[in-house]
Amino acid sequence: MRIYGVTGWKNAGKTGLMERLVAEFTARGMSVSTIKHAHHAVDVDQKGTDSYRHR
Repeated sequence: MRIYGVTGWKNAGKTGLMERLVAEFTARGMSVSTIKHAHHAVDVDQKGTDSYRHR
């Protein structure tokens, strides 16, 4: 098992990077899981947000 972490400033492209990494890893036949950490309440059903894309 390998574990990677992605951190960065707001609007730095973390979610887009993760979307590309997940697509690449799954295309290679790897099993992928992701976890999003937030310091505040998150509504993951709000369209247009990174949390919505991550769900």
